[in-house]
Amino acid sequence: MNGDRPLLVATGVRKIYRTGSVAVTALDDLDLVVRHGELVAVMGPSGSGKTTLLNCLSGLDDIDGGRVEIDGHDLFAMSDAARTEHRARTMGFIFQSFNLIPVFSAAENVELPLLLVGVRPREARRRALTALERVGLAPRVEHRPSELSGGEQQRVTIARALVGRPAIVWADEPTGNLDSAMAGQVMDLLCDLNRDEGQTIVLVTHDSAIGARVPRLIRMRDGRLVDDVRQAVAGRAVDRGIPPS
Repeated sequence: MNGDRPLLVATGVRKIYRTGSVAVTALDDLDLVVRHGELVAVMGPSGSGKTTLLNCLSGLDDIDGGRVEIDGHDLFAMSDAARTEHRARTMGFIFQSFNLIPVFSAAENVELPLLLVGVRPREARRRALTALERVGLAPRVEHRPSELSGGEQQRVTIARALVGRPAIVWADEPTGNLDSAMAGQVMDLLCDLNRDEGQTIVLVTHDSAIGARVPRLIRMRDGRLVDDVRQAVAGRAVDRGIPPS
């Protein structure tokens, strides 16, 4: 089964930010394994390294030491151009701020990543409409972001993240700009995509209610993983402790 195979393997990852003579270690010799089909939340206080972790594991930021493999491919052994192409073809991203293009319709926003990697326009539009239908927005495909609610805009970003059929979706505070009702709806959708379609998702959140809904919860402090919990979600047994790689 895919769920038995590692998708992400991070080993000894270090990230250091330097300002003049001051060096701050944001990630400190961090190890992490995420398997196909997992839904993982990363929590921790401000400054603990949560977003830095997501950015380094996805290759958006460089690392200062260690190794990150996605499906057997060493991200930082690639050239910048190869890593960018690999990210475009194998990863999806959901951001707190939506990052939708205001003058584009929902369908145009979703199809854009496909057009950028050379998918033919007709096929890109077909896949965009399918992705929007998956997230419950089939009646809203021609609406621009200003004509959509916050929850609907985040559903567009989820459709955009999924349209390229990624191996892994990274979500940075995906409910951070939403009220509690809309946040619950977005998490319902992410949980459904993980449970029903086996989509691997790693999300960063500060919301303990969101953390309580995922099968695996990681806590960070000072650039380190301090807890890794498998939770009883929808009948799953609790298994505390950082699992071996």
